[in-house]
Amino acid sequence: MCAAEVLIDGDKLESVLGHEDLRLYDCTTWLVPDPPNIYRVESGRESYETGHIVGANFLDFTNELSDPNSDLNFMMPPAEKLGDVLGRQGIGDKSNVVLYSRENVQWATRVWWMLRGIGFDNASVLDGGFDKWEKEGRPITTAIKPYQAEVLTPRPRLGLFCNSGTVLDAKEEVNTCVINALRESLHNGTESVNYGRPGRIPGSVNIPGISLIDPDTKAYLPLEKLKEIFSKVGAIDAEKVVIYCGGGIAATSDAFTLLRLGQDNVTVYDASMSEWANDPSLPMETG
Repeated sequence: MCAAEVLIDGDKLESVLGHEDLRLYDCTTWLVPDPPNIYRVESGRESYETGHIVGANFLDFTNELSDPNSDLNFMMPPAEKLGDVLGRQGIGDKSNVVLYSRENVQWATRVWWMLRGIGFDNASVLDGGFDKWEKEGRPITTAIKPYQAEVLTPRPRLGLFCNSGTVLDAKEEVNTCVINALRESLHNGTESVNYGRPGRIPGSVNIPGISLIDPDTKAYLPLEKLKEIFSKVGAIDAEKVVIYCGGGIAATSDAFTLLRLGQDNVTVYDASMSEWANDPSLPMETG
Protein backbone atom coordinates (compact mmCIF):
# COMPACT_ATOMS: atom_id res chain seq x y z
CA MET A 1 0.00 0.00 0.00
CA CYS A 2 1.61 3.28 -1.06
CA ALA A 3 1.11 6.77 0.35
CA ALA A 4 -0.95 7.98 -2.61
CA GLU A 5 -3.56 5.26 -2.08
CA VAL A 6 -4.46 6.17 1.49
CA LEU A 7 -3.93 9.94 1.64
CA ILE A 8 -5.34 12.22 -1.06
CA ASP A 9 -5.23 15.96 -1.56
CA GLY A 10 -7.92 18.45 -2.49
CA ASP A 11 -7.07 18.43 -6.19
CA LYS A 12 -7.56 14.68 -6.45
CA LEU A 13 -10.79 14.68 -4.47
CA GLU A 14 -12.27 17.60 -6.38
CA SER A 15 -11.53 15.81 -9.65
CA VAL A 16 -13.70 12.83 -8.64
CA LEU A 17 -16.61 14.63 -6.94
CA GLY A 18 -19.86 13.25 -8.33
CA HIS A 19 -18.42 9.91 -9.41
CA GLU A 20 -20.97 7.15 -8.99
CA ASP A 21 -18.85 4.95 -6.73
CA LEU A 22 -17.46 7.75 -4.54
CA ARG A 23 -18.59 7.68 -0.90
CA LEU A 24 -17.43 10.81 0.91
CA TYR A 25 -17.93 11.28 4.65
CA ASP A 26 -17.40 13.89 7.33
CA CYS A 27 -16.29 12.01 10.47
CA THR A 28 -15.95 14.95 12.87
CA THR A 29 -16.37 14.47 16.60
CA TRP A 30 -15.79 17.18 19.21
CA LEU A 31 -14.15 16.79 22.60
CA VAL A 32 -15.50 19.76 24.54
CA PRO A 33 -13.73 20.76 27.81
CA ASP A 34 -16.15 19.99 30.63
CA PRO A 35 -14.66 20.36 34.15
CA PRO A 36 -14.44 18.45 36.37
CA ASN A 37 -14.39 15.90 33.54
CA ILE A 38 -11.57 16.21 31.04
CA TYR A 39 -14.04 16.55 28.15
CA ARG A 40 -17.57 15.97 26.90
CA VAL A 41 -17.99 14.01 23.67
CA GLU A 42 -20.22 15.68 21.06
CA SER A 43 -21.20 14.56 17.59
CA GLY A 44 -19.99 16.75 14.74
CA ARG A 45 -23.32 16.45 12.90
CA GLU A 46 -24.33 20.06 13.60
CA SER A 47 -21.07 21.33 12.12
CA TYR A 48 -21.59 19.09 9.10
CA GLU A 49 -25.08 20.49 8.55
CA THR A 50 -23.81 24.08 8.53
CA GLY A 51 -21.55 23.27 5.59
CA HIS A 52 -19.66 20.32 4.15
CA ILE A 53 -17.84 19.18 1.04
CA VAL A 54 -20.22 18.75 -1.89
CA GLY A 55 -21.66 15.24 -1.91
CA ALA A 56 -20.48 14.33 1.59
CA ASN A 57 -22.59 12.43 4.08
CA PHE A 58 -21.94 12.22 7.82
CA LEU A 59 -20.68 9.29 9.88
CA ASP A 60 -21.69 9.69 13.51
CA PHE A 61 -18.73 8.06 15.17
CA THR A 62 -19.94 8.58 18.73
CA ASN A 63 -23.52 7.38 18.33
CA GLU A 64 -23.27 4.87 15.50
CA LEU A 65 -19.71 3.56 15.09
CA SER A 66 -18.74 2.92 18.72
CA ASP A 67 -19.60 -0.23 20.64
CA PRO A 68 -22.79 0.54 22.62
CA ASN A 69 -22.10 -2.39 24.95
CA SER A 70 -18.83 -0.98 26.25
CA ASP A 71 -18.49 1.24 29.32
CA LEU A 72 -15.66 3.07 27.55
CA ASN A 73 -15.97 5.69 24.83
CA PHE A 74 -15.06 4.96 21.21
CA MET A 75 -14.53 1.19 21.42
CA MET A 76 -14.49 -0.81 18.18
CA PRO A 77 -17.81 -2.64 17.69
CA PRO A 78 -18.01 -6.23 16.40
CA ALA A 79 -17.15 -6.50 12.70
CA GLU A 80 -20.64 -7.61 11.65
CA LYS A 81 -22.25 -4.72 13.51
CA LEU A 82 -19.86 -2.19 11.98
CA GLY A 83 -20.38 -3.64 8.52
CA ASP A 84 -24.15 -3.34 8.88
CA VAL A 85 -23.99 0.29 10.02
CA LEU A 86 -21.57 1.35 7.30
CA GLY A 87 -23.58 -0.53 4.68
CA ARG A 88 -26.71 1.38 5.65
CA GLN A 89 -24.68 4.56 5.26
CA GLY A 90 -23.86 3.67 1.66
CA ILE A 91 -20.54 1.85 1.79
CA GLY A 92 -20.49 -1.30 -0.30
CA ASP A 93 -17.80 -3.79 -1.16
CA LYS A 94 -16.85 -1.86 -4.32
CA SER A 95 -17.19 1.69 -2.99
CA ASN A 96 -14.38 4.23 -3.17
CA VAL A 97 -14.41 5.87 0.27
CA VAL A 98 -12.90 9.21 1.25
CA LEU A 99 -12.95 10.34 4.88
CA TYR A 100 -12.31 13.75 6.38
CA SER A 101 -12.76 15.61 9.65
CA ARG A 102 -12.42 19.13 11.04
CA GLU A 103 -9.54 20.58 13.05
CA ASN A 104 -7.98 17.19 13.70
CA VAL A 105 -7.40 14.39 11.21
CA GLN A 106 -7.59 11.76 13.98
CA TRP A 107 -11.35 11.21 13.57
CA ALA A 108 -10.93 10.40 9.89
CA THR A 109 -7.95 8.12 10.55
CA ARG A 110 -9.90 6.35 13.31
CA VAL A 111 -12.70 5.45 10.89
CA TRP A 112 -10.10 4.54 8.26
CA TRP A 113 -8.40 2.19 10.73
CA MET A 114 -11.76 0.63 11.65
CA LEU A 115 -12.53 0.01 7.99
CA ARG A 116 -9.13 -1.60 7.59
CA GLY A 117 -9.92 -3.70 10.66
CA ILE A 118 -12.94 -5.26 8.93
CA GLY A 119 -10.97 -5.90 5.76
CA PHE A 120 -12.04 -2.89 3.68
CA ASP A 121 -8.99 -1.32 2.02
CA ASN A 122 -10.48 1.00 -0.59
CA ALA A 123 -10.56 4.06 1.67
CA SER A 124 -8.55 7.29 1.72
CA VAL A 125 -8.15 10.21 4.10
CA LEU A 126 -8.34 13.79 2.83
CA ASP A 127 -5.10 15.58 3.69
CA GLY A 128 -5.89 18.74 5.64
CA GLY A 129 -9.52 17.75 6.02
CA PHE A 130 -12.35 20.26 5.82
CA ASP A 131 -10.16 23.11 7.10
CA LYS A 132 -7.72 23.01 4.17
CA TRP A 133 -10.51 22.34 1.69
CA GLU A 134 -12.43 25.41 2.87
CA LYS A 135 -9.33 27.62 2.97
CA GLU A 136 -8.58 26.69 -0.64
CA GLY A 137 -12.05 27.84 -1.71
CA ARG A 138 -13.25 24.45 -2.90
CA PRO A 139 -16.96 23.51 -3.24
CA ILE A 140 -18.99 23.51 -0.02
CA THR A 141 -22.74 23.06 0.42
CA THR A 142 -25.46 22.57 3.00
CA ALA A 143 -27.43 20.23 0.71
CA ILE A 144 -27.69 16.66 1.96
CA LYS A 145 -28.38 13.71 -0.32
CA PRO A 146 -28.11 10.37 1.54
CA TYR A 147 -26.41 7.50 -0.23
CA GLN A 148 -28.40 4.41 -1.09
CA ALA A 149 -27.79 1.51 1.30
CA GLU A 150 -25.24 -1.06 0.13
CA VAL A 151 -23.90 -4.41 1.30
CA LEU A 152 -20.53 -4.30 3.03
CA THR A 153 -19.05 -7.72 3.72
CA PRO A 154 -16.77 -7.78 6.78
CA ARG A 155 -13.54 -9.73 6.39
CA PRO A 156 -11.99 -9.13 9.81
CA ARG A 157 -8.27 -8.49 9.81
CA LEU A 158 -6.96 -9.66 13.16
CA GLY A 159 -4.34 -7.70 15.04
CA LEU A 160 -5.15 -4.11 14.14
CA PHE A 161 -6.64 -3.56 17.59
CA CYS A 162 -5.31 -5.03 20.80
CA ASN A 163 -6.04 -5.21 24.52
CA SER A 164 -4.03 -4.62 27.69
CA GLY A 165 -2.64 -8.15 27.64
CA THR A 166 -0.98 -7.49 24.29
CA VAL A 167 0.49 -4.27 25.64
CA LEU A 168 1.86 -6.01 28.74
CA ASP A 169 3.51 -8.61 26.53
CA ALA A 170 4.88 -5.92 24.22
CA LYS A 171 6.65 -4.21 27.13
CA GLU A 172 8.84 -7.28 27.48
CA GLU A 173 9.52 -7.85 23.78
CA VAL A 174 12.93 -6.60 22.68
CA ASN A 175 11.96 -5.69 19.13
CA THR A 176 8.56 -4.11 19.85
CA CYS A 177 8.11 -0.33 20.00
CA VAL A 178 5.31 1.02 22.22
CA ILE A 179 4.22 4.57 21.33
CA ASN A 180 2.08 7.04 23.27
CA ALA A 181 0.26 9.42 20.90
CA LEU A 182 -0.81 11.85 23.64
CA ARG A 183 0.85 15.24 24.12
CA GLU A 184 4.16 15.36 25.98
CA SER A 185 2.78 16.75 29.25
CA LEU A 186 0.38 13.81 29.53
CA HIS A 187 3.12 11.36 28.59
CA ASN A 188 5.43 12.72 31.28
CA GLY A 189 2.68 12.95 33.88
CA THR A 190 3.34 16.65 34.50
CA GLU A 191 -0.17 17.69 33.49
CA SER A 192 -2.98 17.15 35.95
CA VAL A 193 -5.55 14.64 34.75
CA ASN A 194 -8.93 13.56 36.05
CA TYR A 195 -9.45 10.42 34.02
CA GLY A 196 -7.15 8.18 36.09
CA ARG A 197 -3.54 7.97 37.15
CA PRO A 198 -1.13 10.40 35.45
CA GLY A 199 1.77 9.20 33.35
CA ARG A 200 2.41 6.59 30.69
CA ILE A 201 2.81 2.90 30.09
CA PRO A 202 6.35 2.03 31.27
CA GLY A 203 8.89 1.92 28.47
CA SER A 204 6.72 3.71 25.93
CA VAL A 205 8.03 6.53 23.77
CA ASN A 206 6.13 9.69 22.83
CA ILE A 207 5.02 10.77 19.37
CA PRO A 208 1.94 12.99 19.82
CA GLY A 209 -0.54 12.60 16.99
CA ILE A 210 -0.79 16.37 16.73
CA SER A 211 2.98 16.61 16.08
CA LEU A 212 2.50 14.91 12.69
CA ILE A 213 0.35 17.75 11.39
CA ASP A 214 1.23 21.22 10.11
CA PRO A 215 -0.65 23.51 12.53
CA ASP A 216 -1.41 26.05 9.81
CA THR A 217 -2.64 23.83 6.99
CA LYS A 218 -3.87 20.85 9.09
CA ALA A 219 -2.13 18.64 6.50
CA TYR A 220 0.42 15.96 7.31
CA LEU A 221 4.09 16.91 7.37
CA PRO A 222 6.17 15.69 4.40
CA LEU A 223 6.88 11.97 4.43
CA GLU A 224 10.62 12.59 4.83
CA LYS A 225 9.98 14.50 8.06
CA LEU A 226 7.52 11.89 9.31
CA LYS A 227 10.04 9.13 8.63
CA GLU A 228 12.63 11.04 10.64
CA ILE A 229 10.22 11.39 13.59
CA PHE A 230 9.40 7.69 13.74
CA SER A 231 12.93 6.53 12.97
CA LYS A 232 14.27 8.34 16.03
CA VAL A 233 12.26 6.06 18.34
CA GLY A 234 12.97 2.88 16.36
CA ALA A 235 9.45 2.42 15.06
CA ILE A 236 10.35 2.03 11.39
CA ASP A 237 12.66 -0.93 11.95
CA ALA A 238 10.78 -2.54 14.84
CA GLU A 239 9.26 -5.99 14.36
CA LYS A 240 6.00 -4.71 15.85
CA VAL A 241 4.58 -1.35 16.96
CA VAL A 242 1.90 -0.90 19.62
CA ILE A 243 0.27 2.54 19.82
CA TYR A 244 -2.01 4.00 22.48
CA CYS A 245 -3.44 7.37 23.54
CA GLY A 246 -6.41 8.39 25.69
CA GLY A 247 -9.16 6.48 23.90
CA GLY A 248 -7.70 4.91 20.76
CA ILE A 249 -8.27 7.96 18.53
CA ALA A 250 -5.01 9.94 18.23
CA ALA A 251 -3.20 6.61 18.12
CA THR A 252 -4.76 5.88 14.73
CA SER A 253 -3.09 8.94 13.18
CA ASP A 254 0.29 7.56 14.26
CA ALA A 255 -0.72 4.12 12.99
CA PHE A 256 -1.97 5.51 9.67
CA THR A 257 1.31 7.36 9.21
CA LEU A 258 3.42 4.31 9.98
CA LEU A 259 1.57 2.32 7.35
CA ARG A 260 2.28 5.10 4.87
CA LEU A 261 5.94 4.72 5.81
CA GLY A 262 5.91 0.98 5.12
CA GLN A 263 5.62 -0.35 8.69
CA ASP A 264 2.72 -2.77 8.41
CA ASN A 265 2.92 -4.59 11.75
CA VAL A 266 1.05 -2.00 13.80
CA THR A 267 -1.66 -2.42 16.40
CA VAL A 268 -3.75 0.14 18.30
CA TYR A 269 -4.61 -0.39 21.96
CA ASP A 270 -8.32 0.33 21.63
CA ALA A 271 -9.15 1.09 25.27
CA SER A 272 -5.84 2.93 25.79
CA MET A 273 -5.47 5.09 28.91
CA SER A 274 -9.23 5.13 29.48
CA GLU A 275 -8.72 1.59 30.72
CA TRP A 276 -5.04 1.45 31.66
CA ALA A 277 -4.92 4.56 33.86
CA ASN A 278 -7.92 3.34 35.84
CA ASP A 279 -6.69 -0.19 36.50
CA PRO A 280 -4.34 -0.20 39.52
CA SER A 281 -3.04 -3.64 38.53
CA LEU A 282 -1.45 -2.14 35.40
CA PRO A 283 1.91 -0.35 35.78
CA MET A 284 2.41 3.38 35.21
CA GLU A 285 5.44 5.64 35.21
CA THR A 286 6.03 9.41 35.16
CA GLY A 287 8.93 11.75 34.58
